[in-house]
Amino acid sequence: MPTLVNYSGDDDFLAGSSLCSADLGLMLSLGHVDVYCPSRKRARITGPFVVEVQEKKPSIEALPDECLFEIFRRLSGGRERSSAACVSKRWLMLMSSVRNSEIFRSKSHQDLSIADKVDGATNDVEMSPADEDLEVECDGYLSRSVEGKKATDVRLAAIAVGTSSRGGLGKLYVRGSNSARGITNVGLSAIGRGCPSLRVLSLWNVPNVGDEGLLEIARECRSLEKLDLCQCPSISNKGLVAIAERCTNITSLTIESCPNIGNEGLQAIGRYCTKLQCLTIKDCPLVGDQGVASLLSSASAVLTKVKLHALNITDFSLAVIGHYGKAITCLSLGALQNVSQKGFWVMGNAQGLQTLASLAITSCRGTTDVSLEALGKGCPNIKQMCLRKCCFVSDHGLVAFTKAAGSLESLQLEECNRITQAGILYAVSNCNKLKSLCVVKCMAIKDIAPETLVLSPCETLRSLSIRNCPGFGSTSLAMVGKLCPQLHHLDLSGLYGITDAAILPLLESCEAGLVKVNLSDCLNLTDEVVLALARLHGQTLEVLNLDGCRRVSDASLVAVAENCLLLNDLDVSKCSITDSGVAVLSRGVQMNLQILSLSGCSMVSSKSVPSLRKLGKSLLGLNLQHCNSMTCSAIELLVENLWRCDILS
Repeated sequence: MPTLVNYSGDDDFLAGSSLCSADLGLMLSLGHVDVYCPSRKRARITGPFVVEVQEKKPSIEALPDECLFEIFRRLSGGRERSSAACVSKRWLMLMSSVRNSEIFRSKSHQDLSIADKVDGATNDVEMSPADEDLEVECDGYLSRSVEGKKATDVRLAAIAVGTSSRGGLGKLYVRGSNSARGITNVGLSAIGRGCPSLRVLSLWNVPNVGDEGLLEIARECRSLEKLDLCQCPSISNKGLVAIAERCTNITSLTIESCPNIGNEGLQAIGRYCTKLQCLTIKDCPLVGDQGVASLLSSASAVLTKVKLHALNITDFSLAVIGHYGKAITCLSLGALQNVSQKGFWVMGNAQGLQTLASLAITSCRGTTDVSLEALGKGCPNIKQMCLRKCCFVSDHGLVAFTKAAGSLESLQLEECNRITQAGILYAVSNCNKLKSLCVVKCMAIKDIAPETLVLSPCETLRSLSIRNCPGFGSTSLAMVGKLCPQLHHLDLSGLYGITDAAILPLLESCEAGLVKVNLSDCLNLTDEVVLALARLHGQTLEVLNLDGCRRVSDASLVAVAENCLLLNDLDVSKCSITDSGVAVLSRGVQMNLQILSLSGCSMVSSKSVPSLRKLGKSLLGLNLQHCNSMTCSAIELLVENLWRCDILS
């Protein structure tokens, strides 16, 4: 009994304590361990320890990146590479770091490739699936576009790995960048390593992509033909020079809002890219005469389209264009604040723009009457001319240009506030081949007395657009009608001052039959005009826009329903249309009506649902926005029944 009372159990407890404190750390280092450890409180009966050690299974994840890289580059088949990339992000990024040239080719495949070049020795050899993958991976016909939140490095890496076995990536468009995980050099480098067949690369608003990514593209994508860089502030001359030196097949180059690209990069493009055909440079402050002139003179033999906007170039660059631009067919110049009248005059008189067919000039103070006349004489084959915000061009320069440019087919004037009604009418009268005339926001246009002008009609004019010119009135429209008897397309949108009396003579003068008519926001027009239009041109009319003509009512729809057999697009938004008008239209003769807009017609209600369902047999688009008298249930019923039609509500 004393022995039992005096027994403390220290030996047993200390043994357990030693196991918990000393051996447990070792066991935990070996793997997963389940341990039962008794309480430190002294106990009369001590329970046994239960220790279970689960042996750690070996895993390929324990291998360093260098070993995995060697494994991955031996996966020659596209399916195997794609499957491995799906395991984890780590594997995907490692797979995307394998260059196409680093993929291990087995000896048998190498022998097959060599034999294939010698007298067709492999004609009797059946290709394996892996060989088929290798055969098609460089064709480069696939296109991919990533935008906004989807524009990440991981997505580009997945594209690089996934497209190689399905023809190879040929075109990549990146629009915007994920604000949290945007595209960087890592993603673009993955494209370069995995897509050697890339032919088109377009980067827009990717601030974190710099020269390093572009260098990888240059190193691997030797077939690159088109490069667009827009809002890429981290790309400099270094990246563009690398592209120029290694991607000599480039035919189209666009550089816009890239503040670190300047003359050095453009000089390299001119030196190495001898196939360049299309060039666009916009809003790049470091680009000057040295870069533009060097590029244009070097690529003069094949360069056909040139667009230069908001650059610090002077008259010298325009002189180079006029002298070396023998192949240029399309030229656009805008916001060139350092170019004077002399520059445009020299460009025209250099006689190098003999093949120029299209010329657009926007916001250039150097465009005057003198320079415009010189351009007309120096570009005898010009067919399209567009002048926007050229505030120093007047009637004299416009008339002189149209006299010299005998091949002119299209003339557009926008915000040229020194050009008057007389200048436009004389210009139309001078052009024997003019097919299209567009005049927008020219505030100097005002009605003039018809007896003061001696004009010849223009039998070739087919399209006339006079928009938002408040001074264009009744007399002007009547004179235009006499000048242009063969019109097919008529756009008078925004002429809120014209009345029925002003437009009726024009409609009666159009002998060929109008096909497209836009009278939107002509606030004073009434049903009388629509009735005349339907009566005179109902057999040819296909498109009619009366948006905002608030005095047009159901009577117009009656005339349209009875006369316009070919009408396929009708817009009567914000007109005084009711359910009765819609019902009449549904019973009309037109069978091809595809687009109908009733937006803002507050008097069109749910009663029009049966009529709209009847029209829905041919409708592809229906606009019911702001039709406040139509219930949600009625619109839902239409959506259910008109399943072929896109309904806006």
